[in-house]
Amino acid sequence: MLQEWFEVSELLGVQVSGWPETVMGMSRLIDREGWRNHAERCRERDGQGGGFEYHVSLLPACVQAKLLAQSGAIKIKEKGAATSDAWANYERLSEKKKQDAKERLSVVARIDTMHRGGMSKTHAVAFVSMETGIAGSTVWSWEKLTHGYAREDWLAVLTPKNPGRTATAECDPRAYEMLKADYLRPEEPGFAACYRRMKEAADHHGWTPVPSSKTLKRRIDREVPAGAILLARKGKDAAKQLYPAQERDRSVFHAMEAVNADGHKFDVFVIWEDGSIGRPLMLALQDLHSGKMLSHRIQKSENKDAVRLAIGDMVESFGIPDSIYLDNGRSFASKWITGRMPTRFRFKVKDEDPSGILHTLGVTVHWTTPYSGQSKPIERAFRDLCEEIAKHPKCAGAYTGNSPMAKPENYGSKAIPIAEFEQHVAEQIVRHNTREGRRAGCCNGRSFEQTFRASLADPSTIVRTASEAQRRLWLMAAEGVKSRKPSGEIHLNGNRYWAPVMNEHAGSKMIVRFDPDNLHNGIFVYRLDGSFVCAAECIEAVGFNDTNAAREHARKRSAYMKAMREAQRLEVTMGIDEVADLLPKIETETEAMPEQRVVRLAVGQDRPVPEGPAWDEEASQSFGRAMAAMSSSGNRVVPFQSGADS
Repeated sequence: MLQEWFEVSELLGVQVSGWPETVMGMSRLIDREGWRNHAERCRERDGQGGGFEYHVSLLPACVQAKLLAQSGAIKIKEKGAATSDAWANYERLSEKKKQDAKERLSVVARIDTMHRGGMSKTHAVAFVSMETGIAGSTVWSWEKLTHGYAREDWLAVLTPKNPGRTATAECDPRAYEMLKADYLRPEEPGFAACYRRMKEAADHHGWTPVPSSKTLKRRIDREVPAGAILLARKGKDAAKQLYPAQERDRSVFHAMEAVNADGHKFDVFVIWEDGSIGRPLMLALQDLHSGKMLSHRIQKSENKDAVRLAIGDMVESFGIPDSIYLDNGRSFASKWITGRMPTRFRFKVKDEDPSGILHTLGVTVHWTTPYSGQSKPIERAFRDLCEEIAKHPKCAGAYTGNSPMAKPENYGSKAIPIAEFEQHVAEQIVRHNTREGRRAGCCNGRSFEQTFRASLADPSTIVRTASEAQRRLWLMAAEGVKSRKPSGEIHLNGNRYWAPVMNEHAGSKMIVRFDPDNLHNGIFVYRLDGSFVCAAECIEAVGFNDTNAAREHARKRSAYMKAMREAQRLEVTMGIDEVADLLPKIETETEAMPEQRVVRLAVGQDRPVPEGPAWDEEASQSFGRAMAAMSSSGNRVVPFQSGADS
């Protein structure tokens, strides 16, 4: 235990300038400072001789420090938890109570000034008490509060400690718990109705006591955190608003270093090409550095093809970003978009899955929280575009309202053709990008477009560009399309496409890649094994009596025939006479026919029978004898008959 109480003899040995060195001097100091007026800091000494002991808190700070340095026997009151609590209490008080603390400080400070000037503390307290009209005991209690504290902390320790009315009305715990359970639920019942139900249950079960409705309402508001009340009655999205949003500095990026994408369904009725009426959906990409809208596609619904085409428009126009921020929706997490990404947590991941477009282009994907404006600034841009596009005068009558309960009076009176709406959206996005006075951190009053261009002009900005082969990755693919004989042209969606090299693949099945929104721009043709063949142009139909188109077609056909003739000339480098000369010569002289020993009898109607040689009797007999010899040996032989017998 550290020593906290000291007698006079122990204090005389402290070597501090101005500190008494004799018993008489110490007695005068004790009387002057009024140490014995502090009953809790002055006590009678136990043991022989009697006398008094004084608490260390009565000693000046310099004496306390000297004692600690000499023996380490005491604790010096330093700034710590007590001082921090005192200042925290001061900050919680009203301005009136803070003013009371300042008045107390002026009284204590005057006593300290008079004491330092040579007046004893007892006389100083009596003088100030008479001067201010405040009772001496009160002044002494204020002065004692400052003992052991630095001068700069006196205001905090002199703060009134009475917090005001803190009593809590008694309430049966069962009644209070029932009231909270009924009131804190998503249906948001009124407090008065909840109180009436609780009061009926309390009367039935004999729960007492039960305070008034206003008393319990104040108790709930005081004891239950505001966030918990909002979470229970309004839901987690409303409770999130109580926590300040994170401010994310986008100046760490340069233009096209990072982008974010999302879809937005317009509150506008449009007429599609097939005559159906519905609300269009826009898939858009935004540069994170500047806030510029980079590309967009309008479709009936959010799908992987629209995402792929919107990404393709961005890459073709501005280049390949290093990073992209997407939510984990079905369209963005499709294997055709983000396949083989290591952190793609949607669908079953298979080893045989194709490599997604973003993975192929080397774009890092960051997954974000859906419907989160902090993680995807494009959500904020959609709010502006909704005002500028859906509520534009061009959409009057076609606007649907942003909820079923917010339908305008002219709801459903009009629908805009999709072509007109697409043109309207494109115009408003240009206005959105070029409007000056933006307050975003990177803009500083400039427009999104100006901020984007300024960043691209910076020599330190490096943006990757796509090759011709990479530009075809995001086009839609149709497999098994047959190229028609004899020219090899391809018919797709009512259009015809052809290139000279298609002659080589006439009648074969091919793969074609195309932009469904720009079919007249041509298609790209591949073999079934995926190897590239050519880019085929669209052959448009013309009027029957369009002579200019006929002349143009004739000119192109003549050019094609000329090119084929030139190809033929280059390929055929040898004349036909030279070919004939290279053939081996064939001898025309014929050899004498060999003598035939067997002559076949030509038998047929109206054919003359040739005359054979005369019958040789001697030869016939010799042959007969040979046959007889063979028969005698056991072989059955039928001998020929002689000519005379036949």
